[in-house]
Amino acid sequence: MSWMVFYKLLAIFVVAAIGWFVGRMRWLGDGSEHSDPARVLSSAAYYIFVPALLFRTTARVDFSSLPWLTLSAFFGPVLLLLVVVYAVQRTRGAGAAQVAAPSVQAITVCFGNTLQIGVPLAAGVFGETGLAIHITVVSLHALLLLTVLTLLVELDLARAQPGTGLARTLALTVRNTVIHPVVLPVMAGLLFNASGLRLPAVLDEVLQLLGTAVVPLCLTLIGMSLAYYGWPSRWRGALSLALLKLFLLPAVVLLLAHWGFGLKGQPLAVIVMLAALPTGSNALIFAQRYRCLEAETTAATVISTLLFVLSAPLWLALLGLIPA
Repeated sequence: MSWMVFYKLLAIFVVAAIGWFVGRMRWLGDGSEHSDPARVLSSAAYYIFVPALLFRTTARVDFSSLPWLTLSAFFGPVLLLLVVVYAVQRTRGAGAAQVAAPSVQAITVCFGNTLQIGVPLAAGVFGETGLAIHITVVSLHALLLLTVLTLLVELDLARAQPGTGLARTLALTVRNTVIHPVVLPVMAGLLFNASGLRLPAVLDEVLQLLGTAVVPLCLTLIGMSLAYYGWPSRWRGALSLALLKLFLLPAVVLLLAHWGFGLKGQPLAVIVMLAALPTGSNALIFAQRYRCLEAETTAATVISTLLFVLSAPLWLALLGLIPA
């Protein structure tokens, strides 16, 4: 692993540690139900900064020039595993006490840290051409995964309401999915994109400024969540999610992308390493949005980021053995 990636990992831990220290000192609140700064920051990210980032990304993406084979080879396996993890957790009754638990566990396993760690990794290991492939996949990463997960969790929440028949369940699911701080800006961005218009310079600058707040806010939120929620009592669940993220997801992407979609060479290596990234901070925002498994998701994010120092060289070595 390059020194650039190591420094990025170190910077992530430093920012998270600052958040932990602020939370530990209770400088922003005591963590009670009426004074929980972690939830306030999470809500700010979910209702202001993430929607701005998603709308700007969707409104600006050039769908006609996207490498659809590479995108299919990545998102096909990722979405497949996402649905499998969700279905397994629902079957095991993971959502019996907390309805959103299956979706939260699914996002923890499938949503990677594509920016803070992914970008320097792709640039340092694969160069400019590899970084271009990485950025292309990242442009749709949050849009697709968050939209699918929002649909799943809202369906579960609608189904859990007493006395709801099929028609009402579907109506609640559609309403709560569309009128949502993740899906609504995506749909608005797609409509704006289809119109052929360009974002006005001032609006584009505002959206970009808001979007840049997502990364530092989420990293600080990880540390604060550790301070307020503590380490989960069942840490093995967090470790299991981290191991699935670091090893199962890239293995599924490698197998299906190479032998299913026929992808090889640098595009294959880039998407496998993208899948091998540790859990991204958006998983924690998602968990806090639905007030479900915050401590477990925080712990899985920290554990997977720590273990990535060991898992990344293993995947790079394995990819070096696959003929181009």
